[in-house]
Amino acid sequence: MESETAISTPSAPSANTHAARLSRYGLLSVTGEDARSFLHGQLTSDIAHLESGRARLAGWCTAKGRLLANFLVIPSQDGFNLLLARDLAPGVAKRLGMFVLRAKVKISDLTDTLMAFGIWGPGAAARIAALGLPGAEQPLSCVSRGDLLAVRLGDEQFLLLEPAARDGRIAALAANHADSEDQWALLEIRAGRPWVGQSTQDLFVPQMVNLEAIGAIDFRKGCYPGQEIVARAQYRGQLKRCMIRARAPAGVSLSPGQDLYSDAFADQASGTVVNVAPAAEGSELLAVVQTGAVAGRSPIRAAPNGPELELQPLPYSA
Repeated sequence: MESETAISTPSAPSANTHAARLSRYGLLSVTGEDARSFLHGQLTSDIAHLESGRARLAGWCTAKGRLLANFLVIPSQDGFNLLLARDLAPGVAKRLGMFVLRAKVKISDLTDTLMAFGIWGPGAAARIAALGLPGAEQPLSCVSRGDLLAVRLGDEQFLLLEPAARDGRIAALAANHADSEDQWALLEIRAGRPWVGQSTQDLFVPQMVNLEAIGAIDFRKGCYPGQEIVARAQYRGQLKRCMIRARAPAGVSLSPGQDLYSDAFADQASGTVVNVAPAAEGSELLAVVQTGAVAGRSPIRAAPNGPELELQPLPYSA
């Protein structure tokens, strides 16, 4: 482990840089001699060939191909850390452990011992370098120094992990900013990265929330729970729902798991909110809706006859 004294202490916050503690995430640790092969056999992504300096998005499905959780898989010194929705962490740790059987794998819930932070905006890369963590230059590249770790998620957007018991260099940096983690949630929505939580667990096949578009499914790897259904949905074009990004006007109440409606389906629910965050004069959201409503450009609403949601572009082709 390198000396901590070489790491710069955070200076006064830059007006161009934002930082916040991300309490919405939980963290699981998967360690042991068989950790890599175990995760490779459980997740939708190729973990067998995941390099130490790269993180990877992945999903974990039921045998019926429905998402129990989705992760950012981050290599660690003795295995992997799995970032996921905080409200899923205890249940996923327990259920994932049921599949360990005779494998040499240990699954631990680190949610209360390893803190997640976000740093984003112009100057974020320079601030990461000042923390002694330069080198995360490509999306999903990661770099560590001692017990600090940074993952680059996008242009000037970084996730950082810091043990709760240490002296809190990143925590001090976040405390110097008046930023809300809702701003981070909005970044994730605009990036088209969904996060499955308790209210949306077991509702979606991975392609319904665009996991294939963000590189969270490997169709060339071997078997994993639900793999046959996921492959069938990809190659037979059987999906009747897709994920959209939208803006809701002020006064429209939205929450994950909430039903949405389309004029094309009268009063019958035809969509589900996945994630939502406050935005200027309202909110923005990711939602899974009937493909027929999108193709027909039918208005989508939070309630029958309610205000229309304004569709927004995603940064990738879904």
